[in-house]
Amino acid sequence: MERRTFLQQGTLAGISALAFGGVQAAAGPAATKAEKTFNMNYAPHDGMFKNSAGGDFLDQIRFMHDQGFRAIEDNGMLKRDTAMQEKIGNLLAKLGMTMGVFVIDGGDNWKVSLTTGKQEFKDTFLKTCRTAVETAKRVNAKWATVVPGFFERKLPIGVQTGNVIDALRAGAEILEPSGLVMVLEPLSDTPELFLRTADQTYEICRAVNSPSCKILYDIYHMQRNTGHLIPMMDMCWSEIAYIQIGDNPGRKEPGTGEINYKNIFKHLHEKGYKGVLGMEHGNFHEGKEGEVAVIKAYRESDNFLA
Repeated sequence: MERRTFLQQGTLAGISALAFGGVQAAAGPAATKAEKTFNMNYAPHDGMFKNSAGGDFLDQIRFMHDQGFRAIEDNGMLKRDTAMQEKIGNLLAKLGMTMGVFVIDGGDNWKVSLTTGKQEFKDTFLKTCRTAVETAKRVNAKWATVVPGFFERKLPIGVQTGNVIDALRAGAEILEPSGLVMVLEPLSDTPELFLRTADQTYEICRAVNSPSCKILYDIYHMQRNTGHLIPMMDMCWSEIAYIQIGDNPGRKEPGTGEINYKNIFKHLHEKGYKGVLGMEHGNFHEGKEGEVAVIKAYRESDNFLA
């Protein structure tokens, strides 16, 4: 607690003053907290504020809460030990924060693929789905990211698609009773990845036909692959359950690239989106100054009601 108090009264006071309108650092501990939350539910991740809050993820979560954030996401949650998962879940419950996505990593999604139809890959995926259900209970998670993997060049695209649908239907049967939703993420990292666009993912979700199989619409990836961000989002809206953020080029915070995030956040607000928006990006600047800049960028982009 002494360490946290020091952070709040020292470095955090300067962060709050810069990020939220010049609050005087000398005002004491109360001045370290944001005066209000955000209009949308943005979710930082482990390491995003490590220079301000330290290396302990629990301290980072407390810092995030003090700055007005009410959600987190943690791709590597499955790899954390049970005790740490429980600590995270308990802290989120105490602070009234939402757990965003973690990744259902069925082995090595960047090499093997559900497109192949091979039973060994499907079995690994389903085993990981069962583990994900138990992890989700500990942290009260509602969404988990799934990436089907690479193309299988030896098979026609329709057969690959059918193989993916079959595997996802089996996964959904495991997830549905717990209420956990796998959100399929089309990516831009390499053309070798099978899932590339929102409309392709929409088609697959409709075919799986389960409340536990939806779309993760990562705005950064979709800008790189297709653009046409808001219209495509609207066309696929019935299957979108989770949204992630990252400006392009660079995959940093809003305002560092070409995407008009204030306009996108306003559109999502007008559509009534109440879900999490994962901050799936790095910091443009290093150190504490870069972390101050991230918070400031979200305050500015979130200021769409004026």
